This record gives sequence, C-alpha cells and structure tokens, in this order.
Amino acid sequence: MIRRMTLPDLTRVLGWAADEGWNPGHDDAAAFLAADPDGFFLHEEAGEPVAAISVVNHDERTAFLGLYICRPEWRGRGIGLALWAHALAHAEARTVGLDGVAAQQANYARSGFVRAGATLRLEGRLAGEPLPEAIDPRPLIALDRAANGYDRTAFLAAWLAPTATRRTVVHGNGFATGRLCQRGCKIGPVVASDPATALDLIRGAAAAVECEEVIVDVPDTNPALIAALEALGFRETFRTARMYRGPAPVAGPTLQATGTLELG
Repeated sequence: MIRRMTLPDLTRVLGWAADEGWNPGHDDAAAFLAADPDGFFLHEEAGEPVAAISVVNHDERTAFLGLYICRPEWRGRGIGLALWAHALAHAEARTVGLDGVAAQQANYARSGFVRAGATLRLEGRLAGEPLPEAIDPRPLIALDRAANGYDRTAFLAAWLAPTATRRTVVHGNGFATGRLCQRGCKIGPVVASDPATALDLIRGAAAAVECEEVIVDVPDTNPALIAALEALGFRETFRTARMYRGPAPVAGPTLQATGTLELG
C-alpha cells in the first residue's frame, strides 16, 4: 500500500537517510513537509513502511524529487519502481528536478530525465565570522526565486524560520542558511552577488550554528566558488547529476550553493 507521510513518518524516513550516510539536518522534517504536505509517500508491507520518496510541487511549473529510499531487505522486488511512478504522478505536468547519484542516473534517464549539470559536495573546516540574522523572510524568498528560476515560498517560509539548529544570515543583498546535521553543518541555499560575498555568508551561517565542520553543495556552473573553497582546504566528497524531466528552470547568477539535495 502507498500512502502519504505524516510528520512522524518523515522523521523516520530521515532516520533511514542517516543510515544511508546522507547526513540529514536535525530539524529538516517539519520544513520539508511544509513545502508540500501531499508530496511525501510511503510504501508499506503488512503495515510496515519499507520504501519512501518525495515529489514536492514548489510552484505551478516546477517540482523536485528526493528522499528515494528502499530498505535494503526489500530491494529488488519492484517496490521502488511502483512508488516512483505513483509519486511522479503527483507532479502532473510540472518539470521535475532531481540530484541523482551516479549508480541511478541511467535509470532516471529511462524515465525521461536529462542531465543538466552536476552538484559537487565540498567539505572542510572554516572559522565562522558572525553576520546579522534574517528577520523578514519575504525579501529572501524573492532573492531565492530570482536565483533558482522558480518559486519556493512554502518551503522557504519554514526553512528560513530559525530553530535551535538552523539559522539564516544576511549580507550584501544575499543570504545563507546553516543547519546542524548528524555530522557537521550544511550551508544552503547560498544566494549572493559574487563568490566573495558567498564565502562571507558561508562563514556567517557557520558562526550562527556554532559549527566549523562545513558542508556546501555547489553547482558545477560556479567554478569560482568551488576554487575559493578548495583554496581554503575544502575537498569534494560527493557528486550528483542535476537532472530534469521537462524544461529546466533557468537559474540566475546569484545562485551560489544549493539548499538541499532533497528539495533543490
């Protein structure tokens, strides 16, 4: 049986993601679910959840697929494929994006997804430098819309709200969110006019969550920020392909780093 997730379900699935080494944030579940409460799906066998996926409809044109997980003991039985088809139907005619691991990219291509680039995970240590925290999310949502090429109001309204483990800082007509994860802190999205301002924001977001073990997911279309982070000792630890089924949104030059690999 396939059904929609509740908040406790999603918290459980993020625990599966932690088991897979995906390193989710401590406060991800509520903000993820707020993005599209109807877009998170579970497959159950005899009442036991065994597989999950999300297809979040961000706006009337764009959706994003993530959290595609099947418990190891249930793999190879066609469960994941059925769940995949069910979840994609939720997007209707929208363009659907995803960040695909290398092992699955051929499978995604068979479902009509086309590679549009790559996302590089860069990790390193970075001393934080405090910046002002965001007060009003509305101008940041507009900045994010211009950077990504689509609207994520529901997600960002929750994502930008401060929690005990997630904070957003502002600087130079840009912003960045830092969140404490199972290991270290992930910084994203980072929206800024140039890589130098992006670095300042990354430092500020790390300071806001009091963490120096920093993880940033950077599009390969941003070689300047990649080079700047590598010059500080960051190294690539993971890479995904950004793929779309349907016309890809046109990102603006201010998109410096991705928000999450699950929701774009």
